[in-house]
Amino acid sequence: MLCDLAPQHVRAIAPYQPGKPISELAREMGLEESTIVKLASNENPLGTSPKAMAALRAGLADGARYPDGNGYVLKAAITRKFGVDPSQIVLGNGSNDVLELAARAFLAPGTQAVFSQHAFAVYPLVTQAVGATGITVPAVHYGHDLEAMRVAITPQTRMVFIANPNNPTGTLLGKVELRAFLRAIPTQVLVVLDEAYDEYLADEHKSEAIAWLAEFPNLIVTRTFSKAYGLAGLRVGYALAHPQVADVMNRVRQPFNVNSLALEAAAAALEDDGFVRRSRDLNEAGMAQMVAGFRRLNLSYIPSFGNFVSVRVGNAAAVYQGLLRQGVIVRPIASYGMPEYLRVSIGLETENTRFLEALKTVLAEETSISS
Repeated sequence: MLCDLAPQHVRAIAPYQPGKPISELAREMGLEESTIVKLASNENPLGTSPKAMAALRAGLADGARYPDGNGYVLKAAITRKFGVDPSQIVLGNGSNDVLELAARAFLAPGTQAVFSQHAFAVYPLVTQAVGATGITVPAVHYGHDLEAMRVAITPQTRMVFIANPNNPTGTLLGKVELRAFLRAIPTQVLVVLDEAYDEYLADEHKSEAIAWLAEFPNLIVTRTFSKAYGLAGLRVGYALAHPQVADVMNRVRQPFNVNSLALEAAAAALEDDGFVRRSRDLNEAGMAQMVAGFRRLNLSYIPSFGNFVSVRVGNAAAVYQGLLRQGVIVRPIASYGMPEYLRVSIGLETENTRFLEALKTVLAEETSISS
């Protein structure tokens, strides 16, 4: 068979399963799209940054031109924002692309990457895609066990992936323990610190990792515009690293991996601090609403620092299907080794209310069936 021509490690990959689109559920259930609530993909319920929207409209006129392959406008905005040098920046088609660039640049057959149980599914995917071996370290309280991850490093280890906050569990590592980990590991091991949800953190929890780049040349910090900035559909993210590390990653990057509209919108969004503040405030209020709802329903949950929360519902597969029938999309996370949990994105107040009411109905139905 033609598929046998592909390397075995590629054929063995289980494809990433994204959240169910609203349009797909509407077709399957015969529902109107406007009646469906989607809380499955950690999208920003406020939509897109207004400054980014203005940049998008202005950029439409140049749709016939290729993008700036060097991403000058966006790199300049990142430089202004974080005080890094353009030589430290790698742009990607979403942060997933940047994670893959790191793997393609530094992993190969015979090498290893270390990551945590219950961590973002892309880490084992990109590791396997390049023929490297993934080492999964058991989690502690659904979060990273940094000491066990340090012990798991071998002479073949080239990379460690850490999500902070972690997706799908929402757990957060403290800055002191994270910096101690960086000091403790071999300098030839790269640490990819995935901070996709950093903008949602309260000020006292904000990352200091970008400032650490000068101290740890083996550190790669990745960020995205898909979450708090509301640009998930445009697919744009970036990595910050030592110039030599960024240079190698840029060598395996496609010349036009970020489109013109995404470059302009992301540069504008990075200046929209007011929108990010409103997004964080809405998220804090929505998280409190969700947690209160779970407590009323006597459901346990994992305290989260992201814009989502994972809740234990028992037979999560059945509850997920019941919620779909109610026109509510959430995320089952059995593939993360958590078959009793659903991950729920924080939405608008009305969306959160709709979900909690639907969840109460479905749980009552499940109890009736099992009794």
